[in-house]
Amino acid sequence: MLIPITDDGKVLLIRQYRQAAERFLLEASAGTREAGESPEVTAHRELQEEVGYRAGKLIPIGGSWVAPGYSSEYSHIYIATELELAPLPSDDGEDIVVEEIDFEDLHRLITSGELEDQMSIAALLSAKHVYTEHIKG
Repeated sequence: MLIPITDDGKVLLIRQYRQAAERFLLEASAGTREAGESPEVTAHRELQEEVGYRAGKLIPIGGSWVAPGYSSEYSHIYIATELELAPLPSDDGEDIVVEEIDFEDLHRLITSGELEDQMSIAALLSAKHVYTEHIKG
């Protein structure tokens, strides 16, 4: 799970169609690791594929089990900073829109139901704390 933060403190999220939910959801960028790929390499690749940026700095801030009752999937969480625009041509049919949010709007997005993905919510709340307490100048 990846939380890209621009130089002016905006968080870049993606909105994409999720078949199981039968609608577009606002969420943090994430992806599946390729065989032999480290979590960091996956994060860099997904940032460029889904969000269209490269990160000068990738900061690990933890992780969590996605659904430990029935899945062995573990999600690593990173903050990406020092972003540089670097879009890749999309050829896999993913319909993704990048949206900027302010951390100050996070609570409203959650309580209004606009942000419903539990993994994104957990990652964003962790990232907000780390960013405001340890990174933001």
